[in-house]
Amino acid sequence: MPLHTPHPNRLLASLGLLLAGLWPVVEAHAWSLSIAAASRRVFLHVGNGTAEGNNSTINLVSVSVPGAQVGNGVAQAMTTNSTQSQSLYGDGFTTCPTPASQIMVGASYRRNNNGSPASATLRVTSPANLVNAAGDTIPFSQISWTVSANGSSVPGVIPAGSFNGATQTLTTIPANTYIENCHTFSYANSAVRAAGTYNGQVTYTLTSP
Repeated sequence: MPLHTPHPNRLLASLGLLLAGLWPVVEAHAWSLSIAAASRRVFLHVGNGTAEGNNSTINLVSVSVPGAQVGNGVAQAMTTNSTQSQSLYGDGFTTCPTPASQIMVGASYRRNNNGSPASATLRVTSPANLVNAAGDTIPFSQISWTVSANGSSVPGVIPAGSFNGATQTLTTIPANTYIENCHTFSYANSAVRAAGTYNGQVTYTLTSP
């Protein structure tokens, strides 16, 4: 994943996640780990990633709603094409045991002990709607996520929630901290939709102003 520096006093990392729907909050845990102070940098991975930050993969999260259940209000679990189960922290711990239904999200912010600012901000941006080839739409707010992390009892530092069709702040990351957890997505299925494959892409960003 590339690290961009669009302004000398601003650090930014971004990564996309594609969500698709074929027509159609639990307790949060995470890892929050202290890391050594170093020159200022941010690191972000969503789904498949590498510790070097040079993976441009955009993972897909999808669901196919059975015809008899379309619009019945029963939430539908979404699956992923991610294969990232092990932490990128360096110890190879299996944070997300079932990547076929989980997207790993990890982020860190480093700075020298006498540096600033005190934290970095993790945000996600989604379009207003998922759209099919005919132009039919499903509000992105129909997609939500819960969070977990294998073996951790730490309260989720990246909270559960729903997309809002705009930019929303997920969490702030203190200096010299790495956070990581697994997102499991679902589709609310609250209304009957026109047949088709609906697509939309969300982008996660980590910034240090």
